[in-house]
Amino acid sequence: MVTVDSELVAGRYQLIREVGRGGMGAVWLAHDELLGRDVALKRLGQVHGEQNKARANREAQLAARLSHPNVVTVFDLAEDHETRWLVMEYVEGTTLSRLAVENGGLPLEQATAIIRQAAEALRVAHEAGIVHRDVKPSNLIVGPDGTSTKLTDFGIARGAADDTLTATGMLTGSPAYIAPEVASGGMATPASDVWSLGGSVFQALTGRPPYDLGDNILAGLVRIVHEEPPAVPEGSGALGTVLAATMVKEPEHRWTAAQICAFLETGGTDETRLLPPLPTAPLIAPPPPPLPAYQTAPATSPARPTARRNRLLWPALAALVVLTLVVGAWLLGRSGSGSPGDQARPPASSPGTTTASTDRPSSGSSGSSAAPSGPTADGMTRFINDYLSTVTSDPKAAFAMLTPAFQDASGGYSKYHSWWAPIHGAAVSNVRADPGAKTISYHVVYDGPNSRPSSDDVKLRLVYDSGHYLIDGEPK
Repeated sequence: MVTVDSELVAGRYQLIREVGRGGMGAVWLAHDELLGRDVALKRLGQVHGEQNKARANREAQLAARLSHPNVVTVFDLAEDHETRWLVMEYVEGTTLSRLAVENGGLPLEQATAIIRQAAEALRVAHEAGIVHRDVKPSNLIVGPDGTSTKLTDFGIARGAADDTLTATGMLTGSPAYIAPEVASGGMATPASDVWSLGGSVFQALTGRPPYDLGDNILAGLVRIVHEEPPAVPEGSGALGTVLAATMVKEPEHRWTAAQICAFLETGGTDETRLLPPLPTAPLIAPPPPPLPAYQTAPATSPARPTARRNRLLWPALAALVVLTLVVGAWLLGRSGSGSPGDQARPPASSPGTTTASTDRPSSGSSGSSAAPSGPTADGMTRFINDYLSTVTSDPKAAFAMLTPAFQDASGGYSKYHSWWAPIHGAAVSNVRADPGAKTISYHVVYDGPNSRPSSDDVKLRLVYDSGHYLIDGEPK
């Protein structure tokens, strides 16, 4: 335990008192004897081991990349007797969590001002390629004026393209505010930060967390994954719209932090018509029309493909085991900073509600409009191009282009979506369709995280019925 005495931390910082404590370390008010100012010192612990050193360096580097009025400024990373301290600006105030709980919810005007600034901090972080991964009311510091707000604690944050310091099965973030896709073992993304911001909106309005997990964290995570999000409280004004647009099960249907900022800046007035509609349509730009063969399909977000083999067998029992390990890892190693490791990739498709492509001639072609009696090479090729353009823009629609058996073999929509969500685009070439065997093979280049493409050779088995194709598996 750290005690306050005449000794200075790193020869210049005099500890005054502990002002906060969390899973990522204790925070002290200190005085910088060299510059004559008060600062906040976050004790990161002993620096034995390369992983601990890397984690401490990473938090300092990520936070130092952000310079914004709504983000706590990082000044230095000091080392003293094998203990590292993150030196930050000292912010007088309290947390949104304490304010909301003590008041049983905040007045709408005050809550709106706080959330608008929190969204601005997230917008800046996401534009800098940083995923916070622990957005919650206790990480939002509200100043003495009751509205000025700063986002803090980037202890488990990571760069959007950072695949280091991972720990398979490690749960990152606070359970009550964690997004469903992360609770089920998926990777944290800017969209999962937005869900967590929505949870903070709920607590600001009601004075309580969006989910009461109690002592059974595993049961609570199952609830988050399978239950509908909490209802929007009455009289929530513009924040009710934000809540409905952020706590959405499908990550691709959530508003971005930038959209939230734009919405709240207008106060929910006439300019809100410029934003996507809420429940009936996806909360993102509509997908573009299907692309012809050999062109790059647009996508929603980046991800790195992993090995193709053994990626399809994700039975429900295995999913439960993974979830149990995730919770166990969180309980035993909450101070860890890793994100779930690479997962086996689901089949080449994604979930959705649209019908499969057909093999009927277009209205402008000559001949009968009836579907061919069997599959054709042209129809199979067109179907795969439709599929790859759909999966990167509307995963739910693409998931409907799999047979039920192949959907099950893929581990269901959750596992399927967690792999496809980060992919920006997919460009196909060397397409070889065999209508007799109902198989199609092709080479695909994925546009993944940080625009780093990776490629794969794919072979799929299709089924055909009255002009409609579906993907039925991956023959060896």
